[in-house]
Amino acid sequence: MTAATGHHVKGFPETVSVIEVGPRDGLQSEPEFVPTDRKIALVNGLIDAGIRHLEVTSFVSPRAVPQLRDAADVLAGIDRSKGAVLTALVPNAKGAVRAAEAGIDAMVVFMSASESHNLKNVNRTRAQSLEGFADIVQIAGEANIPVFGAIATSFGCPFEGNVPVSAIVDIARAYRDMGITTLSLGDTTGMATPPLVQERCRALGEAVPEADIALHFHNTRGVGLACVYAGLLEGVTRYEASIGGLGGCPFAPNATGNICTEDLVYMLDECGVESGVDLDRLIRVSRQAEAVIGRTLPGQVMKAGPRLQTYGMDSVATANG
Repeated sequence: MTAATGHHVKGFPETVSVIEVGPRDGLQSEPEFVPTDRKIALVNGLIDAGIRHLEVTSFVSPRAVPQLRDAADVLAGIDRSKGAVLTALVPNAKGAVRAAEAGIDAMVVFMSASESHNLKNVNRTRAQSLEGFADIVQIAGEANIPVFGAIATSFGCPFEGNVPVSAIVDIARAYRDMGITTLSLGDTTGMATPPLVQERCRALGEAVPEADIALHFHNTRGVGLACVYAGLLEGVTRYEASIGGLGGCPFAPNATGNICTEDLVYMLDECGVESGVDLDRLIRVSRQAEAVIGRTLPGQVMKAGPRLQTYGMDSVATANG
């Protein structure tokens, strides 16, 4: 664990929780199957770097997402000695039973704020999704497993455009009425902007004050970390990110990767916010992820290194003339 290196920004929380979603959200769209042992090694490396909350897989139908067909095997191979909380998406009651049998720490249910994206993403209306969550909550409750709720397209929909704040509030209230108060607002296609972050965080704070909010941004339009900055000013202390910037929703046009975990941790460090994550170790894991995937990933800090990384004078050519 390393301490934050910068001066603490006035108005920011003292500490935040970095939630790693790369093993699920990052890998789910990869066309080539990533071997189970490599997935396990990636998760264990993230835990060794100080990440203590990870979304590691999804108990979805193997036909729907072949990449995650090894969900139970991945969970069984992870080193849980450091007390990391391991979560997984569960789309239905069958998935909830599988997740409970595999020993997941928390289940995540998910739906979209827009009707059209929900139909594309899970082939259900929003009302049908909410109805199905009741069974999942019951199964999880019987197994003593908490349930978290995710809301995709919280900042805009690729099919409908703007998503009204009222849609976010209605879903958050429906979650609360089921006993789900740990929520995540998903950006999905990188349509979030700092003003939208402020607006939606404040609306939820007023309508569902008991909710513990996480923010999940994509860097599709290059303002992912600016949105994190806006969230920090609103007092949000939970942020989802993906190692190396892996990811992108397969059911949304032009969706690119999540904000990079190492870039997020770098910014937090420089703003004097404690995350408990060792940036140097995290950079090594992001390079490991790049090797596993076999292509260059969009992370910036993994390429440039920390701000005060220095080099020998002889490592760069001297200008002539």
